[in-house]
This record gives sequence, C-alpha cells and structure tokens, in this order.
Amino acid sequence: MEPQTLSPTAGLKQPAFGETARRDLWWVQPVAVFFGLSAALAYLNWAAFQNAHYVFGNYLSPLYSPEVFGESPHAWFGPKPGWWPAWMPFSPAFLILWAPAGFRMTCYYYRGAYYKSFWADPPACGVGEPRKSYWGERSLPLILQNSHRFFLYCALLFLVFLSQDVWKALWFEDPVSHKTTFGIGVGTLVLALNLVLLSGYTLGCHSFRHLVGGNLDCLSCAPARLGAYRCSSFFNSRHMLWAWISLVGVTFADVYVRLCSMGVWTDWRII
Repeated sequence: MEPQTLSPTAGLKQPAFGETARRDLWWVQPVAVFFGLSAALAYLNWAAFQNAHYVFGNYLSPLYSPEVFGESPHAWFGPKPGWWPAWMPFSPAFLILWAPAGFRMTCYYYRGAYYKSFWADPPACGVGEPRKSYWGERSLPLILQNSHRFFLYCALLFLVFLSQDVWKALWFEDPVSHKTTFGIGVGTLVLALNLVLLSGYTLGCHSFRHLVGGNLDCLSCAPARLGAYRCSSFFNSRHMLWAWISLVGVTFADVYVRLCSMGVWTDWRII
C-alpha cells in the first residue's frame, strides 16, 4: 500500500469572504486605490472625448500624442479622415490611447492593484476571497493579460513620440516676426517631467527588465546588458511608486495644456 501525501493546507478551513485575523487597517489601501484609479479613469476618459483644448502653441497634450489625425498643426495626416463613421464621435485620442491604456491595464502592479480594489480578489493579503477555487489567468478574458510584453513595445515607441513633443516645446514662434526661437516655458518643464516619469515607469517594467537581461544565463558576460538590467532593476524596485506618479504626471500635463489653451492659466516663459 502506497503512503498518502497530504496537502500542506489539508484540513484547514478556508476563511469566508472578508474574514481575516489581521488587526491592521488592511482595507485602507484597496479603498484608496479604488478611488484613485476611479478618479484617474473618469478624468482621462472625459479628456479623451473632448477633442478640444489639447494644444497650446507648441505644446501637445500627451493624451493626444502622437496626433495622427486632427485639426491642430501637430497632426500627421491632416483632419479627421473621411472613412471615420459619421455616427461615431471623433477624437485624436481614440486612435492612440489604446496602447498606453493597454500597457497599464496589463501591468503586473496594476493587475494586483485593481484585482484587490475593484474585484476584491482577494481584498488584501490574508483576507478571505469571494470564491473558493483558483482561476488564474489561463482563460478568457484574463489570459489577455499575457499581452503585456507586446504593449511594452508600444510604450517604448511612445517614449520616442513624447521626446519629440518635448523638443517641439523648446521652440516658440515670435508673434511679431513669426520667427521660431529657442525657449523654455513652464509647459516645457511639465512635458519634460512627464517624459521622465513615464520613462521611469516604462523602463522599470518587469517585462523590460527581462527583455534586457532576464533571459541570459551569464549576465556578467554581457556588460552592456548587465548595465541595462541594473538600471531597470533600480526603477523596478519602486515600480508601484513610478506607476502612480507617472499616472499623476500624465494627467497633470493634460490639465496644464488644457487650462493654458482655455486661457485659465498663463504659461510663463523662463527663457
């Protein structure tokens, strides 16, 4: 007769939904994440549907960059294309936001954050879940989370577009002579800071860290990739922080350009 092997959890009663032995305020973080992400999603969706006030001179809101089709001078291929359905609202943001949104939605940190705060799955570590079986991400729709590595390639490309926007934000047209001169405005710094924050978040991505060095058997044998791996690991160690401050940064950049375009704020020239 073969000996039976018992599971380490055999005989243990699964806690009921919300049941926990924790005595700390474990619910504060998921509640804060819920309201923080809800506020960001509400504003970003509202801003994307506006199709207005996303350009101020040489400044372009990162929510609309790159502007593939649009009414501003930043548009690559001119105004709204004729093939766009007449019944469907148009905004340049609709054509590009799927990429950065997909990158964040499939991000390893954000997945853990909204699984807890929106689905209570689980509400927090050591707290009873609403279901008894483990589903994982092996079937639809959650198996689509594995597309994160492909959204990473899009995110890296978007850093190039945003770098071009910062470069454009350094050149101002003189209203009298209409000549373009070098300068730095507050908006230039806002767009540059947004690029830095998004770079820290993107380059600290788990998939990027694996891309630059995680698949090597001898990382020290490739000095350049070792340096890139260490740099990515530095950002990755604070990935949650970069995820949040970059979200705040891109939102504020849109707010800044929008309010300057509406005449609410004045863009002060530093140089």
